[in-house]
Amino acid sequence: MTLDEIINRSVDEIIVKESFEKKLKEGKLRVKMGFDPTKPDLHLGHLVGLRVLKKLQDAGHTIVFIIGDYTAKIGDPSGRNTTRPVLTDEEIKKNADTYFDQVGKILDISKAEIKRNSSWHEKLTFAELIKLSTNFTVAQIIERDDFSKRLKDGNDIGFNELFYPLMQAYDSIEVRADVEFGGTDQKFNMLTGRDLQKKMGQTPQEVVTIKLLVGLDGKNKMSKSLGNYVALNDTATDMYGKIMSIPDSIIVDYYKLCTEKSDKEIEDIENKLSDGDTNPRDIKADLALEITKMYNGEEEAKKAQKEFENVFKNKENPEDIKEIEINDNEIRIDDLLVKLELSSSKSEAKRLVEQGGVMIDNEKITDSQKNIEIKNDIIIKAGKRNFVKIKSGNSAG
Repeated sequence: MTLDEIINRSVDEIIVKESFEKKLKEGKLRVKMGFDPTKPDLHLGHLVGLRVLKKLQDAGHTIVFIIGDYTAKIGDPSGRNTTRPVLTDEEIKKNADTYFDQVGKILDISKAEIKRNSSWHEKLTFAELIKLSTNFTVAQIIERDDFSKRLKDGNDIGFNELFYPLMQAYDSIEVRADVEFGGTDQKFNMLTGRDLQKKMGQTPQEVVTIKLLVGLDGKNKMSKSLGNYVALNDTATDMYGKIMSIPDSIIVDYYKLCTEKSDKEIEDIENKLSDGDTNPRDIKADLALEITKMYNGEEEAKKAQKEFENVFKNKENPEDIKEIEINDNEIRIDDLLVKLELSSSKSEAKRLVEQGGVMIDNEKITDSQKNIEIKNDIIIKAGKRNFVKIKSGNSAG
């Protein structure tokens, strides 16, 4: 496999390109990539890099996938303007356990090394950590863009966050990585790993940065923290609907980073989007079907497409609506949305109602204090894609 075949459209930068190309020709590589289980979902942004790793795995190289269950206790400060909230061990374990099945949808798990970095970080003594930290200065760490910006803006930096690049770098020592893949926002952390390997007598890893996929908001990178993501484990209906919600301006980027369409096919798509004769919605529908097929199968993808058209073009209700039993005779709309898990809090429910995002049997509700009489088979719609049919738990319902 040539370097050009690996780079394709997903890679932003290689450090050092000539060295990486030489290593590819000389033998099999240990290729490292990792994610912190701060939430239970891997998303399309993660898959941009994982799909490149799949090509390397198919070529015979060893993929070392790191589940950062220990580094998740700090949380990667990359691209952050605030310190991440600290997760409990139970939350981290629950999230991490879901990653094995998700990674297995892309990589051949039987041929990959999947490691939790707690297996070595928990064994480090305080004295060993102090010795490790002598390889870097505070000035080196805080010169990174996100830290320097936070200091300039007067935002706090947790002392624990200064350890994060060092801990990720030590992961490379433990697995003896030949190359590390990560998003462009990970460049500093990966270069720190390269420096640490050099100082500790290992051959420094090559660093490959992957282009960042913009999230559903069309502005920020796809992120679990921001909630603007399409999860690998999303149902076909949710996945299709979310992709249909992206702004037209990022359709081409999704084709480039999330599909196997050829450069020529993507060029044709760009031409259609700019000719003024093609409705971008039709192009987006093809994109949504393409991506949904990849992770949910063709049959489920086509069902999701049909349901989307029924709901949004024909203004019909979905065929398969989740049913939830409610025992109240009457309940206020904000409390009802929380009880139906259509909203995570009463304040969020209030905003959703007042912004016109809630309908009951096709009637828009805008009064967040309104009491709703509970009857069998009334249908609640919250937002664009969330439907629930109520079953009354009372005999009078």
